[in-house]
Amino acid sequence: MRMMKETIFILLLFLLVLFIYAKYIEFKGVYYPSKSIEYFPSAAGLSFEDIYISTEDGVKINGWFISNPGAKYTLLLFHGNAGNIGNRVDKINLLSRIGLNVFIIDYRGFGRSQGRANEAGLYRDAQASYVYLLNTRKIKPELIIAYGESLGTAVAIDLAVKKELKALIIEGGFSRGRDMAGKIYPFFPKFIFSNSFDSMNKVRKIEAAKLFIHTSSDEVVPFRLARRLYDSAAFPKEFIEISGSHGMAFLDSKERYVSSIAEFIKNL
Repeated sequence: MRMMKETIFILLLFLLVLFIYAKYIEFKGVYYPSKSIEYFPSAAGLSFEDIYISTEDGVKINGWFISNPGAKYTLLLFHGNAGNIGNRVDKINLLSRIGLNVFIIDYRGFGRSQGRANEAGLYRDAQASYVYLLNTRKIKPELIIAYGESLGTAVAIDLAVKKELKALIIEGGFSRGRDMAGKIYPFFPKFIFSNSFDSMNKVRKIEAAKLFIHTSSDEVVPFRLARRLYDSAAFPKEFIEISGSHGMAFLDSKERYVSSIAEFIKNL
């Protein structure tokens, strides 16, 4: 009897340690923030405003607003899970030269933003950036386009479910966080992971026009997860396949990338 109790205790202790370890690697596997900003839009010849806004839970986050004279739409850009806004200057440059205002933020814990990253917090950061555009910039919802790359696609989709937008652009998107966890950590049961990032169910509810962009050779987000997300989306929607690596496909396929976005915006 005593041996059985000891065995059960050891088993429970092992499961507890396994759970704690899973939580640790989940955070480390999702977020790779960098605090040091090495590049600024000025490096690409772009003027910008360095902005700080506060979220509803009191976290101060940093962002850049790049104005484009004569632009009709403002692009609200949510980056991926690594680095910070300074690593997106090339993308900001391309999107700005399409003829858009660009507002990009660093999530809590990234760059000069305060706090520590978590799923709910990222959604709050997105909503704070949206409110800033409405209340401070006086930009109407029908002139705002949300753009998400990689992890930022889940942030953009969550915002689009809750707030009015003109359109939504998804680059390197995935169906659900647990689907990604299953790819990265196949030896753990999916229910252990708390970051749901359930874009697949949310995207069904979004009526705004949607453009999905994904590289067929994506080494991070499987192409099948991108298609699963697209197939779940409500119309109107469009899927553009490009080539190149996960983080560099927008440059590897620059001509197709730029022309597809320009045409999508032209037809809104």
